[in-house]
Amino acid sequence: MTASIDTLKELEARVHDLEVTAQKTGQNLDAALNPLRAEVERLRAQQPKAAPSRWERVQLARAQGRPTALDYVDRLCTEFTELHGDRRYGDDPALIGGPARWQGVPVMLLLQQKGRDTKSKIKRRFGSANPEGYRKAVRLMDLAEKFGLPVVALVDTQGAYPGLEAEERGQGWAIAESIRRMLNLRVPVVNVVIGEGGSGGALAIGVGNRVLIQENAWYSVISPEGAASIIWKDASKAPLAAEALRLTAPDLLALGIVEEVIPEPAGGAHLNTDEAARAVGEAVTRHLRELAAQDATTLKTDRAARFRRLGAYTETP
Repeated sequence: MTASIDTLKELEARVHDLEVTAQKTGQNLDAALNPLRAEVERLRAQQPKAAPSRWERVQLARAQGRPTALDYVDRLCTEFTELHGDRRYGDDPALIGGPARWQGVPVMLLLQQKGRDTKSKIKRRFGSANPEGYRKAVRLMDLAEKFGLPVVALVDTQGAYPGLEAEERGQGWAIAESIRRMLNLRVPVVNVVIGEGGSGGALAIGVGNRVLIQENAWYSVISPEGAASIIWKDASKAPLAAEALRLTAPDLLALGIVEEVIPEPAGGAHLNTDEAARAVGEAVTRHLRELAAQDATTLKTDRAARFRRLGAYTETP
């Protein structure tokens, strides 16, 4: 069975590489791709159907070729106009956004963008925003409320950028301001965790009326590696931390932290971006339609009540 799994992973990597080559060069590589795809499907059908472990889901959330926020925008949105800058310091390419039409519905987008290749990932700091990114998000939320646009936020970050310059420019304050502003919005807010949702960096644009998550994404107060480094002083114990954190989509649904788990294609979203986008688009559009029937006061009060209900505690006399 191990040999079969290794062969499957190798073939999946070859298919992905050929698809990227075909996209970049414009070559028709179907003659080489089709037999490989058929073999991949045959090997997948032979694999046991046991659910991935929590750590395996974390790895799927980080898989090479997993769709980024802009991949979903390209497939689901029209008339997207990116707006730049926080009007205080500068622009942040890790957190972007602007008005668009989501499957025909006018919305304001907030996107944590990791990048699609090495160069863009470095430019965007793998989706980890500086304070100006969160201040830009607040500016876009203000515009959304002014023009009555629902907010759709796609979350994908291991956390806010931890560099010295971020602290010097008020990282914690910027995150708190973003959370406060989103909490008080008088328009519908739908969030989708499309990959990684780490700590306050994710929560800063994650305070929605509805919070959805893809099947193999994760959402937690800290990454497994960060938790392992604190608890055991050993980042290699991240798989143990992932189990303890209960950070996967099924966990979060059971705990009431998310409203819906969006299914992914067999093997993960990175193997079929179009199918993953179709599922995300259908779920977000459905929730936007439901929220459109609520008035501004209800949207605001229900959102606050939703987050106040999270967690468990006991009171003593």
